[in-house]
Amino acid sequence: MGIEVGGLLGLIWLIILVWAIVKVAKSPAGPVAKLLWIVVLLLFPLVGLIVWLLMGPKG
Repeated sequence: MGIEVGGLLGLIWLIILVWAIVKVAKSPAGPVAKLLWIVVLLLFPLVGLIVWLLMGPKG
């Protein structure tokens, strides 16, 4: 059962990460800012997502 729960949590985390990347891509920020946010989200998924939620482009 532990593998199933871990797989479900991993899937939820992946969905949240993809959602954040799509929100960044659709934001009114410039292309360089978008690229930097996406790189941060991909390289540092947990910290990047938290920082993006607090400081990222709104819109």
